[in-house]
Formats: sequence, C-alpha cells, structure tokens
Amino acid sequence: MTLPYRQLFLCSLVSALGLASILPGLNSADAAVGDCPTPALSRFQRHKVARGETLESIAQRYNLVPTTIIGMNPALQNGAVAVGSILQIPPYNGIVVEVPRGQTWRQVATRYKVRADTLFEVNGCQKDPRIVFVPGINWSPNGSITKSPSPTNTGTQNRVPLAGYPLAQVTTVVLPYGWQINPATGEVFFHSGIDLLATVGTSVEAIAPGTVAFANDQGTYGKLVIINHSGGLQSRYAQLDSIKVTVGQQVKKGDLVGTVGTTGKPTANQPHLHFEVRSSSSLGWVAEDPKGYLKK
Repeated sequence: MTLPYRQLFLCSLVSALGLASILPGLNSADAAVGDCPTPALSRFQRHKVARGETLESIAQRYNLVPTTIIGMNPALQNGAVAVGSILQIPPYNGIVVEVPRGQTWRQVATRYKVRADTLFEVNGCQKDPRIVFVPGINWSPNGSITKSPSPTNTGTQNRVPLAGYPLAQVTTVVLPYGWQINPATGEVFFHSGIDLLATVGTSVEAIAPGTVAFANDQGTYGKLVIINHSGGLQSRYAQLDSIKVTVGQQVKKGDLVGTVGTTGKPTANQPHLHFEVRSSSSLGWVAEDPKGYLKK
C-alpha cells in the first residue's frame, strides 16, 4: 500500500540545503523544547565509507537495519556502498516523513501505529513539525509499512517488578499521566509523569532499590533525582526543594532522596511531587504510566 505521507531521502536534502534549511529554526542551541531530548533530525551522523565496509557492516556498527540506511541515502538503492562516500546515519531505525498540509503529526503517529507521545519526544516536543522522524519503521521503495525488528534487550527480559510509593502516605493526584490541557495556557501537552499533592518539605522516598544516575537542577524539572533500577526501569523525582542523594549512590526502597518543592516550572499551582517511571528502549528512556507502579 502506498502511504499518503511522502517519505524523504534525507541525504540529498542535507547535501543541497543543510539540515537547518529542512527544519527552519531548529539548531543545536534550541533543538529540544523544555526537557525533551534533542530531535532525531538533529542527531544524524555523517559516516565516511572505509575500504572493506559493507552496507551490512555499517548498519551493524550503528545498531540499525540496512533498509534504514538505504532510506536515508538514495544512492544505496542498489545495495552497494562506494569507498569514500558520505552516508547520513540516523540515531535509530525509522523514516523521515513530510506531514501533508492540513494534517498533524498525531495523524502521522496513528497512520504508522506508533505511540503519539514517543513520536512527540523523538521530534523534540515541537508543536507543529512539518517534517518528522518516525521511529521503528522500515523504509521500502513502494512506501509500505513494516516494523523494524526490536533490538535484543536483556534488561527488559530480566525485568524485576517495580512497585512502591514515593511519599510516606498515599495522596491526591493533582495531574495524571498522558495528554492534558495546561490550566494556565489552555494548550494541550503531554504530561510524562504524575503529580502527587504534598506540602513543601515533605520527604520523598525511593520506590525501589537502585543507583542514583542524576541529582541536580534540570530545566523545567527543577531539582531532579533519577534512579536507575534493575531490568531497564528508571524512576524520576522532580521539582524538589532539596536533594538528599548523590550520583552513584546505592539506595534501598524507602530511602530519603529529597523533599517536595516548587523548583523548575510546575504545571499545577498546588505544591506537589512530579514523579515519573521510564523504561529503557532503542529510543532511550520512554515514559510509562506510573499508575501501575504505585503501590503502598
């Protein structure tokens, strides 16, 4: 089936115009919005083909499937790579799609059967991108949809159940996970965690054993603690008033990690803890609904 979205060969566009011309206003200084990762289209690498390299060996080096590299480099449609040629290498498997006028990136997500929030984050949380990177889709010459194979993830296979509560007492949810309307601006946005009502200074506890991966200020997150748990899971405790752990520290379930605050840029007006659970994937740390992990 031919898709209504035009899949783009990025290499010819990049060589002729430069990536900044493809995405007006997008550069390394303002590539990501808020705490979103840098957009995939700003993370492409250039690879100079060395003697003895093949399409398959290059794909393996970057943990990609060969069709992904072909999709970004039209000169490779015959399957051969020329020594000394420059290839555009994306950060992960996927395709580049131009969003038709009158349609939205959410319709792209629906068409390609990818999570809307994942597509949103992969593209730097831009409100209305006209060109998007769709992860996990294989390029094909006739535009048919095929999913990229999932990389082996031993962490996921050995995942240990994560269950706990970041506060001493169960409390009210001020703002749940998912698509929400910003009460201050009326704009629709994706809330990657859950906001738990609590007074400033309330103790914040680790929900499970793990290693502190981050403990510092981080943009709209304010004072943020990130704990990596076994099995490819991660918990985040944000907008804290104080941080009580250090990077590399091993914590147990119930250990004090910080106190509730109002740092950063909270969405809700009432003091609360912004709490997230994320899982490791080929696209980085992907937000999960914390509701299934909160148990007291």
